[in-house]
Amino acid sequence: MPSPTASTGLIELDAVRTQVLPNGLRLRVLRETGSPTLSYATFFQVGSRNERPGVTGISHLFEHMMFNGAAKYGPKQFDRVLEARGGASNAYTSNDLTVYYEDFAADALETVIDLESDRMRSLRIDDEALEQEREVVKEERRLRTDNSVYGLMEEALESLVHQAHPYRWPVIGWMSDIERISRADCEAYFRTFYAPGNAAVYVVGDLDPDATLAQLAGAYGDIPAGPAPAPVATGEPDQRGERRAEIRYPAQGPALLCGWRAAAARSPDAAALDMLQACLGVGESSRLRRRLIHKDALVTSLGLSFGWRIDPGVFSIFAELSPGVKVERVEKILAEELARVAERGVAVTELKRARALLRSSVLHELGTHHGLAQALGEGEALLGDWRQAGRVLELYARVKPAEVRRVARDYLSPDRRNTVVVVPETRP
Repeated sequence: MPSPTASTGLIELDAVRTQVLPNGLRLRVLRETGSPTLSYATFFQVGSRNERPGVTGISHLFEHMMFNGAAKYGPKQFDRVLEARGGASNAYTSNDLTVYYEDFAADALETVIDLESDRMRSLRIDDEALEQEREVVKEERRLRTDNSVYGLMEEALESLVHQAHPYRWPVIGWMSDIERISRADCEAYFRTFYAPGNAAVYVVGDLDPDATLAQLAGAYGDIPAGPAPAPVATGEPDQRGERRAEIRYPAQGPALLCGWRAAAARSPDAAALDMLQACLGVGESSRLRRRLIHKDALVTSLGLSFGWRIDPGVFSIFAELSPGVKVERVEKILAEELARVAERGVAVTELKRARALLRSSVLHELGTHHGLAQALGEGEALLGDWRQAGRVLELYARVKPAEVRRVARDYLSPDRRNTVVVVPETRP
């Protein structure tokens, strides 16, 4: 791990100013003067991983609730006030995190601090706001999951890969749970997971570090710390053979989604799995795209995914099949290609290409104030230390062909595979 005064070559780590308030809130401030703008991100260490059966989806529901007003700024005022100062806001919820962020001109910093500290201190939680956001989330679930081929498949895959771990339920939650979440559930959730001790604030851009830390401390310092969140039950039994699921849906054609339980973000194998993903499916000259799309024309679209998570996540391959193509044929070719990498590895030229693609992606992210704030926050939340932000390029640079071969063999073996198939049916 780089020392606190080191540089990754991407982020000047000694320029990051930090402070932890008595209530536990972590503050990280980075001065970057390329433009007179700021990005402000609040990371709460909570996602679907912290839920339990009966209230699945409460983390995502709360993402919506946080825009419904607090003691100083009333309902729907957050965005109105921010936009009046030329800023914009958004948020996202994942398995592990809930993040709120704003991008704005530097002279609006005081307003943003006031807005964010107001809702952390005194969010409005009442029956009217809950019912309103509940209906919004239910409609979002219908759109993105219940009426989406990929959404249905992804939900089924996670429940195959994870038999015991909280990753087995969807981030958006089960519909029956969304409908039953109560105001009391929300109040308890807010007190625990939205307390300062479970959060970190990152501000990046054209700022005075000392003055900004003082402003943040003054705005957030009197918010109660809150109780410690309960530990997450992370156990998962070994998989002893392929698991399969079939979904019948009025789709235009068959689709295939294969997934394997992979490595956690902090695992030394995470970087090698990223490189494997790029070799297999990123770009038109990647192995699977060359074989399945350009050579054999068996699929019309192809996508690979390996998102870093606190606990071991999923390495997945998704394919929409061309008309008349049988799922069994595509599965056979996928198995052949994965076995080839597990047995023979990848060429140095393939690894060089993958490293260049991943490097470009990282540099693009870190080229903006917004990207820097997100990288710092994710580095701390997923890897345990904000200093890890930007270090990913060092990890990619050290990956050798033998490591790519090993992770393909160890993680993507047939007996660890989970397969979801969509079988088109005619809607009655």
